[in-house]
Amino acid sequence: MDQKKIEEGVRLILEGIGEDPEREGLLETPQRVARMCEEIYGGMTQDAREHLEKQFHVENNNMVVEKDIPFYSTCEHHLLPFYGKAHVAYIPNGTVAGLSKLARTVEVFARRPQLQEQMTAQIADAMERYLHPKGVMVLIEAEHMCMTMRGVQKPGTKTVTIMVRGAFERDYSLQQTFLQMVK
Repeated sequence: MDQKKIEEGVRLILEGIGEDPEREGLLETPQRVARMCEEIYGGMTQDAREHLEKQFHVENNNMVVEKDIPFYSTCEHHLLPFYGKAHVAYIPNGTVAGLSKLARTVEVFARRPQLQEQMTAQIADAMERYLHPKGVMVLIEAEHMCMTMRGVQKPGTKTVTIMVRGAFERDYSLQQTFLQMVK
């Protein structure tokens, strides 16, 4: 990341809203924001493959579900946060990933300027590409600050997105089982 460009941009925003970037409370704000960007946009330089390629052989291929994975992301339209929980499931095809790797995969895609719909698909795509499962299902529920702080101003509104692949697309009962588990 280009720290200097971020710092210059923050100074311009402060001036643009009528603030004085040289004011005591704002003096170090451009540097703080630049450091923050490295953390909250860290997914820009990560690849989900690094988390999902380590796998273990299994005898059974029963559904694996990891639910209530908290995440924080940034809406690419307004650069405001959206946050919530991701629920992911897959039906193994002889191998499984470590459970922490599913949560890390969510983080890779959450830590980018993003659309929730796109993030849901990216997580499903990565799981499908690297785990080669029989099926994948991802459900994300999130609150968007662009709907809470500005615009329609409806705090508490949740957006829910779902992506199904493979066996989950063909078998409605698998979808229902997953939805019951994440309730």
